[in-house]
Amino acid sequence: MTPESMELLAKAITIAVGGVGPALAIGKIGSKAMESIGRNPESVDKLFVPMLLGMAFAEAIAIYALVITFIL
Repeated sequence: MTPESMELLAKAITIAVGGVGPALAIGKIGSKAMESIGRNPESVDKLFVPMLLGMAFAEAIAIYALVITFIL
């Protein structure tokens, strides 16, 4: 393997791992929040902001992975 192909492989693995984890986390956060709201509709006000914050923090991991991919 050439050094260029190894660099490309490292970038691909970085963005793949950095993208899959946050995608799973965001899906889990959203599904559990919707499940909780479905069980207790009065809790929308209490769950909405923490759900959005959790999704934003999970998305930040994907953005970090993207930045690292650009740096590599």
